[in-house]
Amino acid sequence: QVQLVESGGGLVQAGGSLRLSCAASGRTFSRYNMGWFRQAPGKERELVATIRWSGDSTWYADSVKGRFTISRDNAKNTVYLQINRLKPEDTAVYYCAARLGATPWNWGQGTQVTVSS
Repeated sequence: QVQLVESGGGLVQAGGSLRLSCAASGRTFSRYNMGWFRQAPGKERELVATIRWSGDSTWYADSVKGRFTISRDNAKNTVYLQINRLKPEDTAVYYCAARLGATPWNWGQGTQVTVSS
């Protein structure tokens, strides 16, 4: 299992941008499919973006398509989530997650993103 540590969250005004980072431990990071989830207060955790282990395939939830970009640097054991044109409804705890193939996701501790209007 990889260990995941997110960073980059904070308080930002609507319309602003943030880049979240997720640093992974272990020598097998490049084998893991990676994802970013978020959980807003009172809501279920939702998947917002994924990237294949090779980096050649990504997926986005409709609610973030065109504003969020997931990327990875396997040499640095890091996955990123670039968030542009932030909206108040993007306020949530953002979690990085990893999995091999279709196995259960392994979670990080999360980083808070708060968007003020």
